[in-house]
Amino acid sequence: MNKLVADVDAAVADVRDGATLMLGGFGLCGVPESLIGALVRKGVRNLRTISNNMGVDGYGMGLMLEAGMIASHIASYVGENKLLEKMLLEGKIDLTLVPQGTLAERIRAGGAGIPAFYTPTGVGTVAAEGKEVRTFDGRPYVLEHALKADFALIKAWKGDRLGNLVYRKTARNFNPMMAAAARITIAEVEEVVEPGVLDPDHVHTPGIYVQRVVAGLRYEKRIERRTVRRTQA
Repeated sequence: MNKLVADVDAAVADVRDGATLMLGGFGLCGVPESLIGALVRKGVRNLRTISNNMGVDGYGMGLMLEAGMIASHIASYVGENKLLEKMLLEGKIDLTLVPQGTLAERIRAGGAGIPAFYTPTGVGTVAAEGKEVRTFDGRPYVLEHALKADFALIKAWKGDRLGNLVYRKTARNFNPMMAAAARITIAEVEEVVEPGVLDPDHVHTPGIYVQRVVAGLRYEKRIERRTVRRTQA
C-alpha cells in the first residue's frame, strides 16, 4: 500500500477542531516542524496536545501556541517557552505536567493496549493527587492511565512509501511510541526511499503503525542553548 502523501497540507487535511494530537520531539530534536507549519496554516482550534515539551517561542509547537490553537497540553517539561508560562499564569491554557518516564510509559501503554499501570514515581507528590495508590511488596504505587490520540505527528530520518521508518540518534525520542498510540499516524521524513532500501533489522517503526508518509522541507538545525567559553591564554 502506497502511503506517500503529496504534501504536508494534504497530510493534515482531516485534522479537525478539538482533536487530540501527539507530537514527537524532545526539546528541538525530532520535531515534525513541516507538519506543524501545515497545521498552523490550516488554523484548527481547541486542540488537546501531548508532547514531551512545548519547545520554544517562535518555533515548532510554539507557533501553534502563538496562533491560539491549543486548549490543553500534557507534557513533562515546559521551561523554555515564555508564552506558555504567561498563558498558564493567566489561566488561558489547561496544563498537566507528568514525570517524563511516566509520560513515556503512558504513551507506550496506549500503543500496547494496556489501559493503566502502577508506578512508584510521583507517590506522595502533587502528581499523585486524586489517583489510586496501592501497595505492592511494601512499596506504594500510583495508578496511571494510558494515553491515546486521534493523530500522531512524528518525524523520522528515512521512510519508505509503505510507512517503515528509521530515526536518527536522539531524534528517535518519543516518536516511535507515539506512532503506535494514535488512530492516525502521520510521519514526516527527511528522505523518502523505495521499499526494500531500508534494512529490516534497522526499521524502528514498522509501516503497520503509519497511515501517511510525507517528505518534509527546509529543516532548521536548531539548538536550544550555546555556551562559548573563552580559551585560557
